[in-house]
Amino acid sequence: MNRQQRRAAEAAAKRGGGPAPRAAALFAAGLAHHQAGRLAEAETHYREALAGQPDHADALHLLGVIASQIGRHDVAVDLIGRAIAHGGDHSHFHANLGLALAGLERFDEALASFERALAARADHAEALCHRGDTLRRLGRFDEALASYDQAVAARPDFAAAYSDRGNVLKTMRRFADALASYDRALALNPDFVGALSNRAVTLQALDRLDEALASCDRALALEPRAVEALINRAGVLQELRRFDAALSTYDRAIALAPQSAAAQANRALLLLLTGDFARGWPAYEWRRKLPGFDGRVFAEPAWSGEDIAGCRLLLHAEQGFGDTIQFARYAPLAAARGADVTLAVQPPLARLLAGLPGVAVIADRDPLPPFDRHCSLLSLPRVFATTLDTVPSGVPYIAAPADRVAAWAQRLPQDGLRIGLAWSGHPANTKDHERSIPFAPLAPLLAVPGTRFVSLQKDVRAAEADAFHQCGRILDLAGDLRDFADTAAVIAVLDLVITVDTAVAHLAGAMGKPVWVLLPRTPDFRWLMDRDSSPWYPSARLFRKVGADAWDAVIARVAAALARLGAK
Repeated sequence: MNRQQRRAAEAAAKRGGGPAPRAAALFAAGLAHHQAGRLAEAETHYREALAGQPDHADALHLLGVIASQIGRHDVAVDLIGRAIAHGGDHSHFHANLGLALAGLERFDEALASFERALAARADHAEALCHRGDTLRRLGRFDEALASYDQAVAARPDFAAAYSDRGNVLKTMRRFADALASYDRALALNPDFVGALSNRAVTLQALDRLDEALASCDRALALEPRAVEALINRAGVLQELRRFDAALSTYDRAIALAPQSAAAQANRALLLLLTGDFARGWPAYEWRRKLPGFDGRVFAEPAWSGEDIAGCRLLLHAEQGFGDTIQFARYAPLAAARGADVTLAVQPPLARLLAGLPGVAVIADRDPLPPFDRHCSLLSLPRVFATTLDTVPSGVPYIAAPADRVAAWAQRLPQDGLRIGLAWSGHPANTKDHERSIPFAPLAPLLAVPGTRFVSLQKDVRAAEADAFHQCGRILDLAGDLRDFADTAAVIAVLDLVITVDTAVAHLAGAMGKPVWVLLPRTPDFRWLMDRDSSPWYPSARLFRKVGADAWDAVIARVAAALARLGAK
């Protein structure tokens, strides 16, 4: 029984069981069992109370609470709704209805229930906290934070609300504030396993890895079966490059929770990062079970590698632009097996990828043609049993449209070493704080003599817009880059691309253009570890952070290499 449900039971006990003495006695017995955690016995007594008094609102309500506790949120919604209809118009009833609706991911309805709970009692701390949780799930982070602030104002000793407040601050990437909120929760409850586990994630984001590991270990000392803490611990160990220990920690999590998509998918990414493709690609299929997975679902069967000669095969994009560019290389290989291949991609990539041989390319929002089999692009390495030695690395496999190349060639600098530059990826990426670089630290690159820089950055962030626009050493093309075909046309005219881990890196590599990629200490799986080259892109050179050094050290190495290149 969670904190809200427990308080609801306490409130029911204070109200008593209603006018029917036998029903009241049965309800009281059920409540005692419920508070002791004996759910089956509690349910039996509540149902017996209802047999004698069908409109017993408290019995209906707490039966609904039991249903929520065992994951039957649909049943809970019905029972608590009936309780409210029978006069149970109490703040706790509406709050628990909101919890059940949230369990069904009916978040707008859940929010309305929490608002009704607060209309009945404005200082209902649990309802304020759960409203914050729901707003966070809806992506309304500022409102969620305000609701948590109201919760802790209503109840200053509310450790769970401070922890949940930390969660939304972490999501907002206000890591220092998140850490302070977790620390406040732990000051109130030093044995708060969830706060310790989430605090570790925040410490990891702040690059305080030893402290992050200690926080996970403290959580696991308190609760050795805490799967989320094990997953977080494995992530910290991975960042510390203790890969064997990270893998064994994921294995511990999976032994406790074999169906944990987070543990399974993160373990798969670790295997891929360390080059164990044979185990990594099959395990990576667990990503499909992650909350919020945005893959497409079809009635037609998925392609798993069987003979497809004469079949109509639909390949479809998944995840980001860079993923599509990287794995589109497999589409012609599928066509070479005798399939009639259609590739559905994000609209900004459709024109660019139209030149893939043997493949019909459409935008994924367009009507789909008939097909017999389908496969996501990120499942194709598994289908083709790709290993490090068999990565299909033939480049270029993407070319810019000739007419656009000619148009852009006239607009770019005609002298010096012409270099494209991209320094930040999509801010919504969960690893953005690790992979993106502020504009100002790039100054040593821009100062290398004999260079002419062109911005390939589609969107310049507001925080760095002034520094960017005041810099006279870089040509800004963002307003005229309509899609990736335009970006490719610019790249085709350049001598070199320098970029962080974003779609530009994949595009330049797929075109066979020399590309220098700036990577964090522990990068995304596709860049592997401890190498300055990529099996996916032979023209790429990788510059990695070493230890806990700042981007300044990486940029200094890139500037030195650029000066040597310009001197040739």
